[in-house]
Amino acid sequence: MSITIRQAQLQDAHAVVPLIIDAIGDIANRLTGEQTFASVEQALIVLFKREDNRHSYLNTFVAVKDEQVLGVLVYYNGEQAIEMDANLVRWLEAKNAPNIVIDKEAHEDEYYIDTICVAPEARGKGIGTLLLQFAEEQTKKLGFKKLSLNVETQKEDARRLYERMGYVITEPWSIIDEPFHHMVKQI
Repeated sequence: MSITIRQAQLQDAHAVVPLIIDAIGDIANRLTGEQTFASVEQALIVLFKREDNRHSYLNTFVAVKDEQVLGVLVYYNGEQAIEMDANLVRWLEAKNAPNIVIDKEAHEDEYYIDTICVAPEARGKGIGTLLLQFAEEQTKKLGFKKLSLNVETQKEDARRLYERMGYVITEPWSIIDEPFHHMVKQI
C-alpha cells in the first residue's frame, strides 16, 4: 500500500472532519458549541477551513492513497495553542455557545498531537504509526525536543501503543472534566 502524508487542503474537509469527531468524541461538542452530529460536523468544517484555530487545515496532515484520505493528524505547537484557543473562544462567544471553556492540552515547550485517527476501513495497516512517525520527523525538523499527546485513561490499548513508540506518561491531565494521561516522547 503506497501511503503518502501531506498537508491537508480545504477540499479535504468532508473526509477529515468525521475522523476528527471519531477521535475526539464529546470534545467536539465543546469545541463547536453544538450538540447534534450534523451541527458539530458543520461547525468543525467551518473551523477546518479557517486559519486561526487548532483544527484548521493548516495544522492538519492527511495520510492518503490515490487521494483518498485514510488517516488524519492534527498537530501544533503548545505555545501557538494559546492564541488559537483564544480565537476559538471568541468564535464561540460570537455564536453564543454554551459552556465556553477550552482546556489547555499541551505545555508551551511541546509540539502536540491533538488528534490522530485512521479511517475504519484502513485500520490495522500501520497508518497510525506512519502518522506518529511523521509527527516525530516534523518535530525534529522544527527544533523541538518534546512531542506530546493525551490519551484517555480507559484507552489502554492506545496507551500501550504510544508506550511502544517511546512515549511515557508524565502527568495526569483533564479535558472536559475527563481523566487523561499526558504522554511525552523526547525527540
